[in-house]
Amino acid sequence: MEININCDLGEKSKFHSIKNDPKLLSIVNSANVACGYHAGDEATMDMVIKISKQNGVSIGAHPSFNDPENFGRKRINLNSSEIKKLIFAQYEVLQKIAQKNNENVTHIKPHGALNNMACEDLELANTLARTIKEINKDIIYLVPTGSKMEIAAKTLNMKIACEIFADRNYEDDGNLVSRKNSKALIIDPEQAKKHVLNMVKNQALNCLSGKQIPCEIDSVCIHGDNESSLLTATSIRDNLVDNGLSLKPLNKLKKFK
Repeated sequence: MEININCDLGEKSKFHSIKNDPKLLSIVNSANVACGYHAGDEATMDMVIKISKQNGVSIGAHPSFNDPENFGRKRINLNSSEIKKLIFAQYEVLQKIAQKNNENVTHIKPHGALNNMACEDLELANTLARTIKEINKDIIYLVPTGSKMEIAAKTLNMKIACEIFADRNYEDDGNLVSRKNSKALIIDPEQAKKHVLNMVKNQALNCLSGKQIPCEIDSVCIHGDNESSLLTATSIRDNLVDNGLSLKPLNKLKKFK
């Protein structure tokens, strides 16, 4: 069985250091690179792409609302035209840097509030899906499993990879527990590795209540902005491999060949 580990990287900002990024890029299979709107800058994008290339890590754009003051976590209501411009601009800046390094952006994963809103709002999810398909019909769209984003992407017959979060707990409706809740994050690497293996093996979400929700799982997201991210990433990778899982970059998964 194949699985992918992805991580949000290049998120240089007042909220987050990128000191762990080089080490994380030796562990994960795919990088979701901040495109300057919630965090990061062109020099950081270039660094992440160079190290990704060295490690055989696939490169993805991680577009967000233009909201560096809130790390892209504030909900902002935009019309479909504004959303389209937002996504195109961020993809294009990263793709330009990737091409300078003889690489390409092979997936897109929205960030923060934009992602959370699209999980709940089918109209926004449809706007994002149409925009990403217009950018490149062959690009892989990385979406939270069971979300409105998955529904919208499947309707358009896009190449989608469904992800779970290694370090987050889930509500009974499949949404992430709010970060305002003290139980939102899983910070113990031992707990995280068991949480992930159980979900991947069973192809089901583990909810905080104990409920399990059947779903598709292609990828595991590890957040690079947690203090324990390095230990968590290592623990999860080693545990998946020890249990017979084959780790692959998103664009190397059999389902996309």
